[in-house]
Amino acid sequence: MTRADRHAAAAPLGSVSSGGPGPEAGGPAGGESAAPLGGAGGGPAPLVVVMGVSGSGKTTVGVALGRRLGLPFADADEFHSAADIAKMSRGVPLDDGDRMPWLRAIGAWLAGHAAGGAVVSCSALKRSYRDVLRAAAPGVCFVHLDGDPREVRRRVAGRRGHFMPESLVDSQLATLEPLEADEPGIVLDLGHGVEELVEEYLAAVARGGPCGGRPGRGGR
Repeated sequence: MTRADRHAAAAPLGSVSSGGPGPEAGGPAGGESAAPLGGAGGGPAPLVVVMGVSGSGKTTVGVALGRRLGLPFADADEFHSAADIAKMSRGVPLDDGDRMPWLRAIGAWLAGHAAGGAVVSCSALKRSYRDVLRAAAPGVCFVHLDGDPREVRRRVAGRRGHFMPESLVDSQLATLEPLEADEPGIVLDLGHGVEELVEEYLAAVARGGPCGGRPGRGGR
């Protein structure tokens, strides 16, 4: 079990608090929970990647979504090597060679949780990166938090104690490749509150969308 199986307790974004940290080592994200979607008797359990650039709120939303679904949560930052973190801390973007071992480790974690479901936050900026995750865990569904770059920069500038500097936001925005029509997932507006975003995802699932009717990208 990797150290990424612990559940991140991120400061809330938007207007709604995400609450306290969940249990340790791969259990549900804790706090308030709804009946899990999928799983026993209800089709495949959700295997969700909350994606987006740094500052999009993917960790906070991922924690909240894992809590609502009663599923384990992992933050992809926990899978970075010390060398990767040092590189980004210097303001140097990672290249594909840096990212591949990281992506494979995240994919392996997802694959290990495929039967019971899980939520992970991961930038997953390029189609090729998402393809690595889908190759490891074909049932994955992407929730892309997209929106105003000015809001992203404001959030990153206000963070304390995180290795990702504001200077790398533009690099991530330039690298970002939106979900394509054949990629299972949904695009949500990062400017919405945390619980609102969770409800938007759950509403899409209730309509038979992301990602029960795979493949195909959902709109905002």
